[in-house]
Amino acid sequence: MEELIRILNDVHPNVDYENETGLIDKRILDSFDVVNIVGELMEAFDVEITAEHMIPENFNSAGAIYELIKSLEED
Repeated sequence: MEELIRILNDVHPNVDYENETGLIDKRILDSFDVVNIVGELMEAFDVEITAEHMIPENFNSAGAIYELIKSLEED
């Protein structure tokens, strides 16, 4: 989770990622941010995030992103 928070902080450093649950719904992250984050996540965690994974529910919180990464690591 620490690496994920570092990646997110590189995009928007002034967000409380530990508690925020509306990153997409509140438009804290836009589509460009998500594309950048996905690229960083794929490199850092050696996972393949495809278009089918890029839904708001997977990116609304650090916890949701972390769960996505964990599920992809298990596959």
